[in-house]
Amino acid sequence: MNLDIVNAFAPVAAIVGLAGVAGWVYTTWLRVKNGYPLENSWGKAVYPRTSDEAMERIKLISQENAQLRAELGSVKDRLAVVERIVTDESHRVAAEIEALRRPAN
Repeated sequence: MNLDIVNAFAPVAAIVGLAGVAGWVYTTWLRVKNGYPLENSWGKAVYPRTSDEAMERIKLISQENAQLRAELGSVKDRLAVVERIVTDESHRVAAEIEALRRPAN
C-alpha cells in the first residue's frame, strides 16, 4: 500500500521540482537581462563587470532619458494651455484672440 502512494506522488514531485528549477533559471535570466545584480548563496549581491560598451550604453540611455523628460515637460505645458482653452468660457477666449489681433498702441 505504501509503495502505491509513493508511485502515485513521484511524478507530481518530479514536476514540482522541475518547475522550481525552471522558475529559478527564468528569474536569473531576467535579472541578467535587465542588469539587476545576482546574489550568491549568502544573499550578497554579485555585480557583473562593467565594460566600456556598457558604460557608453548607460550614458546614451541617460541622455535620451533627459531629452524625453524635457519633451514631456513641454507637452505638459501645451496640454495645460489646451485645457485652459477648453474649460474657459468661449467669450473670454474670443476676447483674448481679438486683443491679440489689434495692433499695440
